[in-house]
Amino acid sequence: MISYLQLENLTKSHGDRMIFADVTFGINQGDKIALIAKNGTGKTTLLRCIAGSEGADSGKITPRKDLKIGFLEQTPDLPGEMTVEQFAGGNDRLKRLLTQMEVYDSGALISTLSGGQRKRLALAQVIASEPDLLILDEPTNHLDIPTIEWLENYLSRSKVTLLMVTHDRYFLDRVCDKIIEIDRAQVYIHEGNYANYLRRRRERLEGMASELAKVKNTLRKEQDWMNRQPQARAGKAQYRIDAFHDLKKRSQVNMNERNVDLRVNSSYIGSKIFEAEGVSKSFGDKKVLDNFSYIFSRYEKVGIIGRNGAGKSTFIKMLQGLVQPDSGHFDIGETVRFGYYSQDGIAFDENKRVIDAITELAEDIVVNDGTHYSPMQFLQHFLFTPADQQKYISKLSGGERSRLHLAAVLMRSPNFLILDEPTNDLDIMTLGILEDYLADFKGCVIVISHDRFFLDSIADHLFVFEGDGKVKDFPGNYTEYRAWRDARDREEKLATEKSTQAATQRSATADDTPSAKVSRGGLERARKLTFKERKEFEELTKEIETLTKEKQELETLFNSGESIADIDEKSRRYTALTDLLDEKEMRWLELSEMA
Repeated sequence: MISYLQLENLTKSHGDRMIFADVTFGINQGDKIALIAKNGTGKTTLLRCIAGSEGADSGKITPRKDLKIGFLEQTPDLPGEMTVEQFAGGNDRLKRLLTQMEVYDSGALISTLSGGQRKRLALAQVIASEPDLLILDEPTNHLDIPTIEWLENYLSRSKVTLLMVTHDRYFLDRVCDKIIEIDRAQVYIHEGNYANYLRRRRERLEGMASELAKVKNTLRKEQDWMNRQPQARAGKAQYRIDAFHDLKKRSQVNMNERNVDLRVNSSYIGSKIFEAEGVSKSFGDKKVLDNFSYIFSRYEKVGIIGRNGAGKSTFIKMLQGLVQPDSGHFDIGETVRFGYYSQDGIAFDENKRVIDAITELAEDIVVNDGTHYSPMQFLQHFLFTPADQQKYISKLSGGERSRLHLAAVLMRSPNFLILDEPTNDLDIMTLGILEDYLADFKGCVIVISHDRFFLDSIADHLFVFEGDGKVKDFPGNYTEYRAWRDARDREEKLATEKSTQAATQRSATADDTPSAKVSRGGLERARKLTFKERKEFEELTKEIETLTKEKQELETLFNSGESIADIDEKSRRYTALTDLLDEKEMRWLELSEMA
């Protein structure tokens, strides 16, 4: 096993705040590692240290000689003044990746692209650089589900060594074979998938709790021994005194999990929620919604999915009156109180402190029909300690901003939650708490998300934005929708193949020449293959098998992440193979009808 990189006792702090301490682990060739830790424990900082973008305070990182590292930052810094075409330059591998990721507008300035398009551009660039070690910080943020599934398939098949931070549990489970967890300043390495990690973590915590109970029990006995009068203690063995102090230190381990506390009930909601009648919206030639009508019921929980730019965010803004439809209207119930979590983030003044920003919204926060909190008390439910509350908003991490955003939404006790990409920047532990909260929420929920696990946990049914203003109401969660869609695609493909065969057969039947048909006793039957045609049919079968194998080998090479010296030649060969296979398979189909 080839060692790519070793970390030894890596420590980093910001001011008087310890980010991580004494982090030690190794990365070997072929590893696909997910790094898991709570927000605020320095996951992004650690990735930046490994990538060389930031320095550690102490410890060392020892990479293999000439190790090439590719690093995708959580918010990539791209040259906004360049067009996509200028950015790609003459890099054919990058151009091919951009096509696969559906970045088509080569003339667009990067500064005008959506967050999802910019993320694809940065992702394609780092993959095309063909690194030995690929480091990804939240790679699925701002990507739509089809692109996430493309990336998931690419990384799981590629031979590239991978270290990434992600909150997407399906993505993690299907790509990674090792999980490194940082918990209470300790590093724990788990072989296997996410489900195995959860089981091992639970066992570890149970074992630690049991050990702590034993330590505290022994400590009580030793404390009695130490408390005896000094003269009785004078002859005590030093090793036992040292052991006592060691026990005391071990007993101070804090097993309490600091988690976000979302115990905020919704306010009362009546039976009328909203009715949409004939709602249409376009931006120029692009239709976002076309004659949409729907009656929303009490306690519904709906997931919204669709390609980036399909109009998902515009729809929820129209629902709240933030954007006006071109025609039609929304009729909102009188008791509805929206709570809107926007993917654009919080609109607080960056130069304000956390406590001041929340106090401006309300000096007395009343939730759960009468429970009063001061802003300081309420913020502590969202893991903002008194010291954290004095931070300027500009200094908050992505996870801290998301928690502050949640606090600002829930402090009003909404009964209709509208969540636009709420999973970005939240750690896996907080996501689990949010999922439990939404499952028990006594109100209505609409959630736009690319996180398939989150959608499966929350949604009763889906609004699928299919493009051109069309919205499909699917009665199930995302996994059920994906199974239905795959089955539909298979049926459509089969129907197309049958239609092609039928058309070929009709064409052969319509051919009235003696060579096409043989007449016997007034009845006509299709002729059999000639000797020459049968030989051609047999040769075609072998050729198609050989060509298909060659095409599959090229696809595997393209997806391997390996350096390809003659990429242009192989790309041309791949295109030629595709055309040649189409031609030979059509001829094989014609001959097979007579075989």
